[in-house]
Amino acid sequence: MSTDQRTPLVVDLAVEGMTCASCVARVEKRLQRLPGVTATVNLPLESAHVESTDPSVTPADLVAAIEAAGYSARLPQVAPAAAHDEHATAHHDGHPAADDVEHALSGHSMAEGHHMDPDEDTSAPVDARGSDLRRRLRVAAVLTVPVVVLSMVPATQFRGWQWLVTALALPVATWAAWPFHRAAVRAARHGASTMDTLVSIGIVAATGWSLWALLLGGAGEPGMTMTPTLWPRDAHMGAMPELYFEVAAVVTTFLLAGRYAEHRSRRRAGDALRALLDLGAKDVALLVTGPGGVRTEERVPVDRLRVDDEFVVRPGEKVATDGVVVSGTSALDTSLLTGEPVPVEVGPGDEVTGATINASGSLVVRATRVGADTRLAQIGRLVARAQTGKAPVQRLADRISAVFVPVVLVLAVGTLAVWLATGAGAQAAFTAAVAVLIIACPCALGLATPTALLVGTGRGAQLGILIKGPEILERTRVVDTVVLDKTGTVTQGRMALTDVLLPAGTPDSAAARAEALRLAAAVEARSEHPIAQAVVAAWAQEAGPGPEEPAAGQDGVQIGWDEVYDFAATPGRGVLGVVRTAHAGVGMGHRVLVGRPSWLAEHGVQTVALHTAFTEAEQAGATAVMVAWGGTARAVLVVRDPLKPTSRAAVDELRALGLRPLLLTGDNEGAARAVAREVGIEEVVAQVLPEDKLAWVERLQRDGRRVAMVGDGVNDAAALAAADLGLAMGTGTDVAIEAADITLVRGDLRAAAQAIALSRRTLRIIRQNLFWAFAYNVAAIPLAALGLLNPMIAGAAMALSSVLVVSNSLRLRRFAR
Repeated sequence: MSTDQRTPLVVDLAVEGMTCASCVARVEKRLQRLPGVTATVNLPLESAHVESTDPSVTPADLVAAIEAAGYSARLPQVAPAAAHDEHATAHHDGHPAADDVEHALSGHSMAEGHHMDPDEDTSAPVDARGSDLRRRLRVAAVLTVPVVVLSMVPATQFRGWQWLVTALALPVATWAAWPFHRAAVRAARHGASTMDTLVSIGIVAATGWSLWALLLGGAGEPGMTMTPTLWPRDAHMGAMPELYFEVAAVVTTFLLAGRYAEHRSRRRAGDALRALLDLGAKDVALLVTGPGGVRTEERVPVDRLRVDDEFVVRPGEKVATDGVVVSGTSALDTSLLTGEPVPVEVGPGDEVTGATINASGSLVVRATRVGADTRLAQIGRLVARAQTGKAPVQRLADRISAVFVPVVLVLAVGTLAVWLATGAGAQAAFTAAVAVLIIACPCALGLATPTALLVGTGRGAQLGILIKGPEILERTRVVDTVVLDKTGTVTQGRMALTDVLLPAGTPDSAAARAEALRLAAAVEARSEHPIAQAVVAAWAQEAGPGPEEPAAGQDGVQIGWDEVYDFAATPGRGVLGVVRTAHAGVGMGHRVLVGRPSWLAEHGVQTVALHTAFTEAEQAGATAVMVAWGGTARAVLVVRDPLKPTSRAAVDELRALGLRPLLLTGDNEGAARAVAREVGIEEVVAQVLPEDKLAWVERLQRDGRRVAMVGDGVNDAAALAAADLGLAMGTGTDVAIEAADITLVRGDLRAAAQAIALSRRTLRIIRQNLFWAFAYNVAAIPLAALGLLNPMIAGAAMALSSVLVVSNSLRLRRFAR
């Protein structure tokens, strides 16, 4: 990494060990103590984007600062962008350099020589840690059920039951709860506290007191029973102390469940970049000049390409990298990058983009950009930068804990001191102090978000809506503008024949229309062009199946079948062929041409009668071609990307939620305006590149608008990631889906309004849960401190608060809108 005096330092670091928003704040604060440094830390990606204007700051300084905050960090091992030779593309262990980039950006890899214990980070997006959490959760849940039953139901307390409870609860309080204990110790080493701190202290206090009571306090005597009472017995006058193993077990189990749910959503954070890497071609037919100037093809990995190399792209293959066409003509399917269904006609001198698909002719392309300089790689960096640049959402429970945890600890110590100072016995003082810790244990606070999220996202899945995490819900509350991509979002994303226009005064227009469509479809059936496919599909639908299978002649050809002879295609201009109805007699064929008016004119076709119709169709945003035979243009075939049937209703529903719609598309102005009129959108921005879409989202945000983006293509990915709320159509590309916050599986735009409504409802439930959970603590802690709550009842009350939170969350199952 260069630290040139003239160049500011810009680096992305992989940060390991963060578990909550307070960790993020601590890392940012430590980094920004360095001179000239600004840092943005992303918890889901486990990364830190750092910029420094001070040339004295080195990457090693940044790593040291993060380690001083209590976390581990490393520099991504990324091959230099300019190193495109075959040796520079592999890591020292033989793995492709692209894998290093991906792992570094998603935070899934370790520093060289470092092996992190699976317990070290309870929610980092690594499969091994998810498996570890799941294993701990399963064991804790199985052991906790009998512990709770035996402790809370006196009728089940057989002779010696307390020893069985101890044997069942200790593995939960130690092994299962170990991730929380470790996180609490790490925070304490650096003078901080998190929700893990209070969880750990509560579990340790409940377990420690219970062991003391069991071994030294007399609670281990045979025949001992526990009866929950509202008021503490005269325990401070010498009565047998209670056991609180069930409290430790319940807290551990519920919090593990919440942490595992959090892990699963974070695991997918880096998938957008993996999907981007998979879009490009893997190998290429490189043209190599041999002895005597003979050029031959050599199939090589795409990373062997260098600028000015020439390569061949056959029909159906992906263009290996950005370049310029040297020879050949073809139509390129650019929908992977542009989201637009209309193919782009290219010929010598035209620029092509890597990862686009060659639909027809063979091309020879000269590479102009390779590796990290390609447009696909640039889009990948846009997605990564937009994701890293998002301010981490401070979860409300963590914000509360920043003050709540130290206050509870002070109250518990204060309670112990006051009771001792007033002459009460040690057991009475410790009982009251433990009651404060137990009643304050944040079980309900910990459940408030994950239970509502689980129920809300489960209901969303039934409705075809995938919400990726709790922080997303907060964004739905504030958005006021919804930016809609056109193709595949508002429209169907595929070409369809919408009209057949005939010259004015054509007699028997229905028959003339059918004949024009039939002959055009016969010729276009030989072409792979998307417009041709739309024409053929329209004729197949209009003709429908015959009453019975037509008879075949002696030559095996069905009688009445349209045969095509002398077919020829001019890429980007049109197709022609002689269409003859089988067994219809000699001289019954037509030389049919389908294409652009200028191309038809070159073949001596008269197009004047349909010139106005053609021009108006194209001005309205459609794609039009003429069909001709007998030297005269007979019809204009109008092809466009039709609206989805529900798009108009969807826009109305978005408006009803208080959102202002804006159509943002890479299509031409005419097509964009036509679609906007049909669905009732007033604001339209057309002919935008992927970079422009991101810029428009950022411009709206600078104007004070909170933006939701709905899209489906790779070209939408960066804008989806940068928007305050990104919604991807499930029928779109994997990159768009993974970059978005919410995925609409059905591909129905109405699901966008439904998703926002469900997210807002889920957020409202979470806020209600947090309020009641916190209010419960505020009301119950004074009672515990005054000795008016037995810790056993404190544990029951804590469990009751959890039931209240869960019951409130379950109301989301009835969400219907």
